[in-house]
Amino acid sequence: MLKRDEAALVFIDVQGKLHGIMDGKEVLDGNLTRMIECAKLLEIPIVGTEQIPEKLGPTTELFKSLLADIPMIGKSAFSCCGEPKFMEAFQALRKPQAILIGIEAHVCVYQTALDLLEDGIEVFVVADAVSSRTLENKALALQAMHDAGAKVLPAETILFALLRDAADPHFKGLLKLIK
Repeated sequence: MLKRDEAALVFIDVQGKLHGIMDGKEVLDGNLTRMIECAKLLEIPIVGTEQIPEKLGPTTELFKSLLADIPMIGKSAFSCCGEPKFMEAFQALRKPQAILIGIEAHVCVYQTALDLLEDGIEVFVVADAVSSRTLENKALALQAMHDAGAKVLPAETILFALLRDAADPHFKGLLKLIK
């Protein structure tokens, strides 16, 4: 079961022109925003990455402002785990669970999920907070990550799993994110 004190949110490569051509971009952006705001509300640490930002551009402005206090780690490896600075930042958190959001599902999210699983991290992929340029690529990647052992769930399931109880003092704040 997902536990907020054991989890870290990994925000992967939502940047530049690539972000603009994602399938289902409106739903993606809404759920990315919800996941970031939920992490902040529940004080879940966030680690962010940018794939070759000098070529693909920086994090999209909407998310750059939401993540203003989170340094984005530049990388050339497709898997976040292929970047030593990411691994250093993630391991320093000492969290056994990773919640993955971002793009592209069939490349960077997929490779990161498999590498984290191999390292013994429990991986949760937020199905409607990841995307690819095509729906088919996303669907195949989600199935492959699930088959490898990742939990693939919608944002709302993840949000309520992190909260766990309607009596939690954060319930009203979380409810605002969902509506």
